[in-house]
Amino acid sequence: MSYTNYFRFTKRNIRRSPFQAAAAVMIMFLTFFVLSTFLLLAIGSQEILRFYESKPQVIAFFKDTTTNEDIMAISKALEKDARILKIKFVSKQEALNIYRESNKNDPTLLELVTANILPASLEISTKTPQDLAPIAEILRIEPVVSDVIIPEDVIQTLTSATRIIRYVGGAIVVFLILFSTLVILMVIGFKIRLRRDEIETMRLIGASSSFIRWPFIMEGIFYGLTGAIVAWIVVYTLLWYFTPFLQTYLGEVQFLPVNPLFMLALLTTSLLTAIVVGSLGSLGAVKRYLHI
Repeated sequence: MSYTNYFRFTKRNIRRSPFQAAAAVMIMFLTFFVLSTFLLLAIGSQEILRFYESKPQVIAFFKDTTTNEDIMAISKALEKDARILKIKFVSKQEALNIYRESNKNDPTLLELVTANILPASLEISTKTPQDLAPIAEILRIEPVVSDVIIPEDVIQTLTSATRIIRYVGGAIVVFLILFSTLVILMVIGFKIRLRRDEIETMRLIGASSSFIRWPFIMEGIFYGLTGAIVAWIVVYTLLWYFTPFLQTYLGEVQFLPVNPLFMLALLTTSLLTAIVVGSLGSLGAVKRYLHI
């Protein structure tokens, strides 16, 4: 039998039970809506974490007798290190301006502070928080460096947050895929049981096993694809609508607007997942309830 006939009988099966079909599509929509939303949140969280991972800095303070030439020599040497993302030199006057801005609401703290008593410094950002400690050790052995500050608590917090997001995200994705598969299995299995007499009649008149099985398998795939497409459209529409607000909230983090190629990749991933989920769920139902 040609695939055209399979499509025709699949369409007939769906039309004969429109409420069950609508319920299956709605369940698949909710599943893929949550899945797509979570993937966006997971990837967005990774981008946010990557942005803030570059914020913790090693701050090296120099002795008063250190010349700008010595500081520049250290800076140029550090620039050759592949682990370093950015180096910023803060002069005594710039340090005073920062101090004044931080304490502008308390004039008593500003009276006796001058640029001469504040040290010049280098603020060094690395590609990952794990690189901060080795860079700090390099700076500590420099004779012109008086002190090195490294935000160890921030590093541990960011590293732990990244690990938790990855583990929890992976677990949720696996759960949703299993849940979707079981939903398809139950829906198709229920429809097979309702049509048990019709299937027996088809067997008696000589219908082949593939003729009976394939419409149910294709029906499961149809539910998965329809739910995935509708969910992607809704997610993309909501994301586009709320982008101005989210961008204002995210501030310096350049994650939005989302690249259309990324959304196309998300749609492709959802469709492939829907095909796999629909196939596995309907195949499971066919093997369990169709003993042919």
